[in-house]
Amino acid sequence: MSSFAIYRLPYASRCTLVGQTDGTSLALQSPRQLQGREGFVVAPFLASDSQPILLIRPDRKEVLCSDREITDCMTGMTFHDPYGELSPGGDRTTYAADFSVFHAPLVAGRFQKIVLARCASVPRPAGLSPVDLFLSACKLYPRMFVALVSTPQSGTWLTATPEMLLEHSGDEWRTIALAGTMRLSANDLDSEGERQKWSEKDIREQHYVATYVASCLQRLGIPYEETSPRTVRAADLLHLRSDFTFTDDSHIHFSELLEALHPTPAVCGLPDEEAFRFIISHEHAPRRYYSGYMGPLGQDTHLFVSLRCMLIAARHCLLYAGSGLLKESDEQQEWLETEAKLETMKKCIAAKKTSIS
Repeated sequence: MSSFAIYRLPYASRCTLVGQTDGTSLALQSPRQLQGREGFVVAPFLASDSQPILLIRPDRKEVLCSDREITDCMTGMTFHDPYGELSPGGDRTTYAADFSVFHAPLVAGRFQKIVLARCASVPRPAGLSPVDLFLSACKLYPRMFVALVSTPQSGTWLTATPEMLLEHSGDEWRTIALAGTMRLSANDLDSEGERQKWSEKDIREQHYVATYVASCLQRLGIPYEETSPRTVRAADLLHLRSDFTFTDDSHIHFSELLEALHPTPAVCGLPDEEAFRFIISHEHAPRRYYSGYMGPLGQDTHLFVSLRCMLIAARHCLLYAGSGLLKESDEQQEWLETEAKLETMKKCIAAKKTSIS
């Protein structure tokens, strides 16, 4: 197959393979071009000629129920690597410099919030295949959306993300506001984190995202129901989450809704357009398809923000993470938050590295 995606929805016991048998994936520049189409979407943070929104045509679709079925089905697949040697991720000094650049406009009142991302280059152990990493992620992270995607344009990406962007099934729609991050303590690793207390900074950060989502729905004239923020677990991290649900009617146009929601302040900032331009101009490492979105599109649509992800190359894996900065943010604490988020993908590598040693 020329392009494919294999994915598992949160808490699901089965995986789905979507594959395009020939040709390159459909390359688009706007979410509005997705209207009425079907397949698997892979969208970048910023759509461009070199990194377009991709739609993998569903020439082949299979539901797979076991590791053996997945391994057999993926045998002989081509994993694309258009980038060649990946440049190393930014080090501690680089992050500190980026933080200073991003924090200054927050202090000056230019932004309410802005997200600073970074990447880290990790050697890929010999004999470690992308399929191994996918299976490892599925076992480690049952609560999360896990996907392995490979196209000639995007390269090969693995994600295990907790953040749903937009779902549509039957006449029901759903989106969420997810923000705030806290590491689970050792004594609470067997819980859902319900005993943890959130800081004012995290509560305010999640409120910004929820307010943004509500304003998008209101602007489009969509009546909705919103839940109060609750604690949810993703790997060994906790987040605050509010759910927004609404029903299908003639006022809802999928592509307009998607265009309004992405990028949310959870991966960008506020004001959204100005923060987006600032990130593109000042962030040290290009995000590529990190903090974009991906997932199946069609009768049942499940799109997730591409967080906790890695770009898989021949000899290295480039891991991505970001954190939301507010005026009172501390550089050391934000660095540690990104380190905790990078652990999600590092554990996939470590688990399979141990098994093949």
